[in-house]
Amino acid sequence: MKADQIIIEPILTEKSNIMREEECKKYVFKVDKRANKIQVMRAVGELFSVKPVSCNIVNVSGKRKAILPVSASTYRRGYGRTASWKKAIVTLASGEKIDKFEGA
Repeated sequence: MKADQIIIEPILTEKSNIMREEECKKYVFKVDKRANKIQVMRAVGELFSVKPVSCNIVNVSGKRKAILPVSASTYRRGYGRTASWKKAIVTLASGEKIDKFEGA
């Protein structure tokens, strides 16, 4: 797989921003389900020109979600699921940063 196929999108939440700014430069990405730690670290290094030190991967399971009735005349409700996905937390070497996330 190519680097741009492995990294799907960055995850920009309040918790990921705190990890990026205060802790030891950890960046969070949504990655392809088939990717492993080595592939993710290579892809981050290739795309952002940085040196990743480590990578932690979390498989996030889909959650149950209620499906509301389509119209007022139907009273049927059901339940579905959101999609499962894979999250990677990449730690960079000290002094390194990804400029696209820092606003520089």
